[in-house]
Amino acid sequence: MEIRSFSDIGSARVTSEIVSENESFIEYSVLTKKLSPILSELKQYKLMDTSPIRKAVESLETELGRAKALTTRRGSSKPPSKKQVEDVAQGLGRSLGLVLFASRDVQLLSKEKIEALRREMMSVRFDLSPESDFVNDGETDQTGETDQTGETEGEIEEEIGQDRITLDIGDVVLRIKYGKDDEFKSALSAFNSMIRDHMITSEWINEEGVIPILFNRLGTSKQNNRLTIIQILRSLASQNDGNKEKMADAGYLTTLVKSLVRHEEEQREAVGLLSSLSDVSGVRRRIGRVQGCIIMLVAILNGDDPVASGDAGSLLSALSSNTQNALHMAEAGYFKPLVHYLKEGSDMSKILMATALSRMKLTDQRKSSLGSDGAIELLVQMFQGGKLEAKLLALSALQSLSTLKENIQRLISIGIISSLLQLLFSVTSVLMTLREPASAILAKIAESDSILVNQEVAHQMLSLLSLSTPAVQNHLLQALNSIATHKSSSKVRRKMNENGAIQLLLPFLAHNNTKIRTGALDLLYTLSKDISEELTEQLAETNLSIIINVVLSRVSERETAAAVGILSNLPVSDKKVTDIFKKANLIPVLMSILCSSPANSMPTTRLLEESIAGVFLRFTVPSDKKLQAFSVQQGVIPFLVKLLSSESLLTKSRAATSLSQLSQNTMSLKKTKTRWLCVPPSDVDFCEVHDCRCSVKGTFCLVKAGAIPKMVQVLESNEGDTDEAVLGALATLLQDETWENGSNYIVKVAGVQPFIKILKQGTVKAQEKALWILERIFRVDAHRVEFGESAQVLLIDLAQKGDPKLKSVTAKVLAHLEVLQLQSSYF
Repeated sequence: MEIRSFSDIGSARVTSEIVSENESFIEYSVLTKKLSPILSELKQYKLMDTSPIRKAVESLETELGRAKALTTRRGSSKPPSKKQVEDVAQGLGRSLGLVLFASRDVQLLSKEKIEALRREMMSVRFDLSPESDFVNDGETDQTGETDQTGETEGEIEEEIGQDRITLDIGDVVLRIKYGKDDEFKSALSAFNSMIRDHMITSEWINEEGVIPILFNRLGTSKQNNRLTIIQILRSLASQNDGNKEKMADAGYLTTLVKSLVRHEEEQREAVGLLSSLSDVSGVRRRIGRVQGCIIMLVAILNGDDPVASGDAGSLLSALSSNTQNALHMAEAGYFKPLVHYLKEGSDMSKILMATALSRMKLTDQRKSSLGSDGAIELLVQMFQGGKLEAKLLALSALQSLSTLKENIQRLISIGIISSLLQLLFSVTSVLMTLREPASAILAKIAESDSILVNQEVAHQMLSLLSLSTPAVQNHLLQALNSIATHKSSSKVRRKMNENGAIQLLLPFLAHNNTKIRTGALDLLYTLSKDISEELTEQLAETNLSIIINVVLSRVSERETAAAVGILSNLPVSDKKVTDIFKKANLIPVLMSILCSSPANSMPTTRLLEESIAGVFLRFTVPSDKKLQAFSVQQGVIPFLVKLLSSESLLTKSRAATSLSQLSQNTMSLKKTKTRWLCVPPSDVDFCEVHDCRCSVKGTFCLVKAGAIPKMVQVLESNEGDTDEAVLGALATLLQDETWENGSNYIVKVAGVQPFIKILKQGTVKAQEKALWILERIFRVDAHRVEFGESAQVLLIDLAQKGDPKLKSVTAKVLAHLEVLQLQSSYF
């Protein structure tokens, strides 16, 4: 749209024409003459559709009318004052500015000339002292005379002031609509002040469309301006509900929600505005649908700003009247509305909430929060008293929550166990769908040793095994395994064995479901620890073969570990079992299994190590040299030495025991040196302890196997559970035929100090073995001199305060150190 230029404005210089250099007189006729053409030129604006331009022209028309009124008063008894002329001139300048601002997107040919005139108008200034007025205002005030129109000066000034307010508001709105940066910022500040001073009405706000303008600018403004906009909107919302209704537009709410993730002050103002708008039903309905809104509100609720947190809580409370919003809050980690619906909602609402809980992926923290908020108790009530669908969904939700230990304690304290067992024993067909989640919850509850308060629970579960579906059987086996492995469950295990648990489990060893088979093997392994002597008879050869086949097939590491564990619990003295193991070629299979397992301390790997070391105790019994030779030829000794570095104390103890059993027969296998040979034997083969040619496979020599330094390391690690087995192995080097060479070798590998430490902190049996070894070492003068002083104080203390069983052997050691006479009463 093109606007033609002002023909007479360009060259006008208002201040030079209406104010003389000495500011003594204003040519009113010149002012009127120059400004009148402006009015006629600009009347075309009033015909345009653009509202801002039309309003700007109307404002200019008003100012021109006021200027004309002043010129008519020139010859009156009450001429205009300098202040009035100055105000009119500046008002004309502001009106021209509005015209320019409103037409910024319009092609205006005389824009530069209008801008020049605007500046001239705005620069009009007079000396406002009384002496420089056109007339003596003081005299006028005294006379109180009126001008030709009958108006007093005060009335005229009041009229001008009112018009100025109207003009300023229009100016501010235009700048809010179209201003940029500082201009926009100052307009917002002015508008905010006008609202505080009650200078604008609701009607005017409606007519000008202020609320849509503010929301439109909110989405594109800078941070400080956004903050002011939201503060203005909060002020408008507090005035009346009509303004709130206008802010309920979905687009406006979406724009406002974006401020929830911005600067702290802006966030606080935004959540405060949203909270006040929540009185409007449309707002509550729409705001929950704004993507990310509820998540942000929950974050603010949990934040550090108490004001914003309080407003967020109020808003969430208002939004929670909608069940879908309550679910969104739960997904964001705020569960109070959900728990409220579980407690006081309709049956349908409860089902909806339970369904959501059963499907949510909950962190442990959120499971804890739900438990603290009372969800566990309400879900149990729903399970115990609801209809079939409610029962099922309540159990599903409880199954999800029961993975947390503290929630398990809540379930136990509520007394849900009897209800779950009653359900499992039920033969009602409609309740069959509830048995799987019920058994799953029982499996979780069984992880707590609090379940042992009722020792009949395990027996009841055992009786359900053969009557259940595979899914339920799997959960029951998990529960029984948890119960059987609790530290204080020895009485429960004994009762399970008395009630025929082994026979109940045997059919599951051949089950085609791997989980069930593994669960049965795990439980059988745990129960077999207590009935080692009876185990062979209970298993019979058929089931023993099944277990061995599980080991040979290596279906899974867990299954294999449990099977090997059962084999390790069979009595070592049963030669028939040993023969079955030999025929199955079990030794290389077991070594291969462990070598192919991951090198870590996972429970399954640990169990596998311990169980294999337990099986090897059978193949190294000192009473059967042929069996020992059979085992050694298959590489048992290097394998056992390697197990001395295991992280499992039981594995190290069992490996040391097996090595000790093998070493007991080394002397009987040694070959005397052949002195008549022309070529002496190689030093590589010669053993400095056994004083003969030794080898690992030929004489089972621990020295040649490199086991002694590793055993000393085990003693130095202060792991008391391994001391007895390791000391027993080292003692085999100090028998009557080898005690001196054995003592020298142990000293050589720094083995004396660990023995002395055991005198201070070891068990009685470990102390007894350590004393036996030290008694032989201190027979050698050099060793007494080197180590006697460090051992003497401990030995005296042990003689005085130690176990009576140690009295005699302690006295012998002290005698070697010449602290006691051999005739002492200690002997």
